[in-house]
Amino acid sequence: MSKRWTYQVIEVKPGLMGGLKHEELQNELNRQGAQGWELVNIIVPAPMTAVQMIFKKEI
Repeated sequence: MSKRWTYQVIEVKPGLMGGLKHEELQNELNRQGAQGWELVNIIVPAPMTAVQMIFKKEI
């Protein structure tokens, strides 16, 4: 039997100076992990834009 997955995309926006706060990323990763989500990819489209974190969880 094959596994089934559900996916979630979370955006973390940069700060006022365009940088990302590492503790904000860490907190979001821990929050999603505690809910059973597994990080599968991080997309940084361009400098000073929101980072997109893609998670998956087995149904």
